[in-house]
Amino acid sequence: MSRSPGRKQENHKISRELFVLTYGALVAQLCKDYEKDEDVNVCLDRMGYSIGIRLIDDFLARSAVKKCRSYSETADMIAQVAFKMYLGVTPSVSCRNATGNEFSLILDKNPLVDFVEELPAERASLCYCNLLCGVIRGALEMVHLAAEVSFLQDRLKGDAVTEIGITFLRKPEERKHRR
Repeated sequence: MSRSPGRKQENHKISRELFVLTYGALVAQLCKDYEKDEDVNVCLDRMGYSIGIRLIDDFLARSAVKKCRSYSETADMIAQVAFKMYLGVTPSVSCRNATGNEFSLILDKNPLVDFVEELPAERASLCYCNLLCGVIRGALEMVHLAAEVSFLQDRLKGDAVTEIGITFLRKPEERKHRR
């Protein structure tokens, strides 16, 4: 039997929708389990971190990327390859400071909120997609890049865009090669 040419694309979309709905159920359950939004945010970050330290192996194996030589290359790699590979979107990247260690990933469309219209008023400080921050932080740590990752803007909170801030915490170490 032959497969129809659009079959793989259809399965990918169903899987993504299932993931987004499952993620929404996870956040809803965490909101029931924890009274404070800050506790939910910490839990989502921890979960994301655990995912990130495991996901980096899959990313490196499937993407066949070369070593990044600068923080700028790393931020571009996260946006253009990792986000595209795992979420199907490509955020734009902008550098936020002159030293070149702070970057913003600006998402015009955040697939994790496809079925969320707005946060309830009593959950105003909830960072619904905080899992993404943990994933990025965990993956970066596994390639020896310490970073702080947080949401700077969020459409669910009324901002014009969704913006994730990445601040690399130390200078890249240059290794000297022996002959």
